[in-house]
Amino acid sequence: MTTLMARTESRSSPHAIKAITLQKTLRGANILKIPYLCGKGERKIMKYERILLKLSGESLGGKAGKGLDEAVLGSYAKQVAEAVRRGVQVGIVVGGGNIFRGLQGAGRGFDRAKGDQMGMLATVINSLALQSALEGEGVECKVLTSIRMEPVGELYSAAAARAYLEEGKVVIIGGGTGNPYFTTDTAAALRALEIGADVLMKGTRVDGVYTADPEKDPGAVKYDELTFGEVYEKGLRVMDLTAVTMCRENGMPVVVFDMDTEGNLMRVLEGKKTGTKIYG
Repeated sequence: MTTLMARTESRSSPHAIKAITLQKTLRGANILKIPYLCGKGERKIMKYERILLKLSGESLGGKAGKGLDEAVLGSYAKQVAEAVRRGVQVGIVVGGGNIFRGLQGAGRGFDRAKGDQMGMLATVINSLALQSALEGEGVECKVLTSIRMEPVGELYSAAAARAYLEEGKVVIIGGGTGNPYFTTDTAAALRALEIGADVLMKGTRVDGVYTADPEKDPGAVKYDELTFGEVYEKGLRVMDLTAVTMCRENGMPVVVFDMDTEGNLMRVLEGKKTGTKIYG
């Protein structure tokens, strides 16, 4: 109840200050839980208060991995909307591979920096599509962009993102890091740290991290948990190494899970055994 009080009272009130202080202490001890009522007074527990959800552009493209699939957008929006209704603060970073990927452009003769800038614009298109889907679910949502792009989106700042999250709005951050040569995985790691997320959740089309690509190798075995050191040692392609290093050096846990299965986001938020957790 302390967490809920901190959100509903004035943040300058004595009760709110005490609540926020306790909240930070619990966060540091990794035992922060958010209770909510379900059904006839049944109490459930939320493991995370604030998350950064990384979504791939290819996932938004559905089975083809290109363009925008309305069914996928609708499914993702419903899952995020449910999390918001349960009191979870949600920041989102989305890729742009369903529209354009900078490395692909470089392979076709584009200047790498220009190709990455085109990819940044693709992430903004996806951010607007996701915003529209979320608003269709009755969720207030703000699109912030890492490069100035008003009136399409507000210029990103960590302070503005945190303020909107505290107001209960979903914050979608488009444009990657705003710089070429950095992936949207790295952008997700950076934004997770900047907004003070409890966890970086990477929603994919696969239900976790495997010893090999399960879509190509039927003998691939799934990991339930990994350390960042094991990701390095085993050469697992979870995220690019820059993103992995940022999370490791700053104590940001990562959960990789199948976002395409409806209900999985809530399962992770409730602490149920879903996907692969990476820590340490």
